[in-house]
Amino acid sequence: MIERIMVAGGGTGGHLFPGLAVIEEMRRRIPTLGVRFVGTARGIEARILPGRGESLDLLKVTPLKGQGLGDRFASLARIPGAVMQASSLIRSFQPDLVLGVGGYASGPVLLAASLSGRSTALLEQNAHVGMTNRLLSRFVDRAYITFDHTAEVFGQTKSRLTGNPVRREFVEHARRALADPEGFESRARTILVLGGSQGARKLNEDVPRALAKVGLPGRGLRVVHQTGESMRDEVEKTYQNLGIDAQVVTFIDEMARAYSNAALVMARAGATTLAELCAIGRPSILVPFPFAANDHQAKNAAALEEQGASVCIPESELDVDALGTLVAALLDDPAKRQAMSLAARRHGRPDAAATIVDDMIGWLGGAQPRGEGSVPSVSAPPVGTNQSGLVPAPMLRLGEGHVALRQAIPRRRRPVVVDGAVWE
Repeated sequence: MIERIMVAGGGTGGHLFPGLAVIEEMRRRIPTLGVRFVGTARGIEARILPGRGESLDLLKVTPLKGQGLGDRFASLARIPGAVMQASSLIRSFQPDLVLGVGGYASGPVLLAASLSGRSTALLEQNAHVGMTNRLLSRFVDRAYITFDHTAEVFGQTKSRLTGNPVRREFVEHARRALADPEGFESRARTILVLGGSQGARKLNEDVPRALAKVGLPGRGLRVVHQTGESMRDEVEKTYQNLGIDAQVVTFIDEMARAYSNAALVMARAGATTLAELCAIGRPSILVPFPFAANDHQAKNAAALEEQGASVCIPESELDVDALGTLVAALLDDPAKRQAMSLAARRHGRPDAAATIVDDMIGWLGGAQPRGEGSVPSVSAPPVGTNQSGLVPAPMLRLGEGHVALRQAIPRRRRPVVVDGAVWE
């Protein structure tokens, strides 16, 4: 029975927002659900969750990776205290499930939960499993994964291949895109530039100058540019000096609406960004972060480019003049952009959060079947679709057996290969 869930981790939006997506879907089915988040003061969760009215406890823990030798030893020394703190929070809240979303704050909480006999699960959005989730792979009961080969890390019996969950708002916008693709495209009147919650200096510096060469005012387009915390004022001043109508923000709360309004998206190639792009289906120019683990962002972007969903530009090859020419060419070719949107949409999994909650409820119980929750369907969906109007994902084969997370509905799709794994 699921009555209370503790969500541990965060640090970046790529970790936090998939967890929020799962909680949104669980609350849709269990309105009385108790939720408690656990993170750190330096993570994005400390900035985002209080404004959403969520309960957040902060651990005194710091990262191991990317630190100097002295800081790494200091981080190691904090782990026992963080586990004890997490144990106290778990005893106080008594969660039925502890869900880790990635990031170093999830480690002590999931470890403490496992040692106390609590049911545990984690989300792994990436093709390359990070250090924290690798360490936790022996302790958790479930791992919800996006790439099939990561089941090797967690074990076939624990793994569930579900895709990367996106928030409910993405499901609604995806439904509108499917219902009226031509109107959806014609209403897109912005260029959306995303550097992730931490910002991307190269995009922040080069994209405004490239867009100045495109003639956006004559095209009736404006820019929405998310910069991260540190460069907002600098980027806003750059746009002003270039005479470009731009809304420059550190963070976008209504992200699904921002994607829907975008004639073109320019972004990094993190796992959550790709899940959101493909859920709604937007044409994109991707500039992968060159220092991502195992260069997985470059592989992600190249795979989508191969399928016609995106244009990939390595950061080392990013040139302001060439970028401006590329943007202008795409804006001058609506048919090309619509084809890119359709290619992205074919590979989206906007119902991944619902798939995960299906499995959680089947595993632990505690809610009505999907489709009988608190949000009624606007109209009866066509046969072969679920309440969101989207075709369910097929039965998933993991190891020796089948994991029927959802009803198997045949659907012809071209697979995308990301990091050597098939992303269907």
